Amino acid sequence: MVLTHTTNHTYSHPFPTVTLAFFLRYYSPQLNPFSSHVLSTDTVSSHVDPNTGRLHTTRIHMKKTRLPSAVVKLLPSSVTGGGGDKSSYVLETSVVDIREGWMKTESRNLNYTGVLSVVEQQHYSTTPPDHVASTPHSDETAARPLVSTPHRPLSPNTFVTTTFSYRSTLGGKKQEKAVLESTDVGDEPGPRRFGEWISGWGAKRIQSSIESIASNKTDDQMIKSRDGMRIVLERLRNNGVVAVLRELRRREGKNVFDQ
Repeated sequence: MVLTHTTNHTYSHPFPTVTLAFFLRYYSPQLNPFSSHVLSTDTVSSHVDPNTGRLHTTRIHMKKTRLPSAVVKLLPSSVTGGGGDKSSYVLETSVVDIREGWMKTESRNLNYTGVLSVVEQQHYSTTPPDHVASTPHSDETAARPLVSTPHRPLSPNTFVTTTFSYRSTLGGKKQEKAVLESTDVGDEPGPRRFGEWISGWGAKRIQSSIESIASNKTDDQMIKSRDGMRIVLERLRNNGVVAVLRELRRREGKNVFDQ
């Protein structure tokens, strides 16, 4: 089962500024105070397709994360590693077409995928979602020659559709060989197979519960994410792109941004 959650949002900023804010949103907590949970960002690859002019980027973010308390209580510690903050990796891929005015991004967790796989897909566009025609996949347009197009007025708004997909495979075949978990239940201490615990609850029931718990946290996560983007966008607008980029090159720890 895959549980999905889709929302739409409008940024009152032009598309080039929004795409720049997207790539800068995790640069520093000084720029985006809602990014303090991001420990590092590394660019794996980045290139412009010479045929389409599209920018393709792959990045890995290391984040400080905490599993929902309800999930920690629901699952054995052999699966979750217990409560508390942990480090996890998120793989982010993006494609930007500045001429056509759209950007597609996808982010997915690389840790705890046996418990829950979360995929976030976003489509940024200069056109409202109900007016956006289906965009051909990159492999279908790779051979299309890059031609100059007439200049068109820059839209003051950027529209984004975000879809989260949640999938838990806990209790599937990959988990059947799980390690033994030492537990004390009543007067019967000793090792207990994780598979027996799954059988007692029912794999489908556990998977559905985990997906629902994660989905219920989406609204709060989206609010923080949009607030962070809004702050970055306002600083780009108020200070200018060049000034912000110059300040980002300064040594960390200096309060260089206007509040």
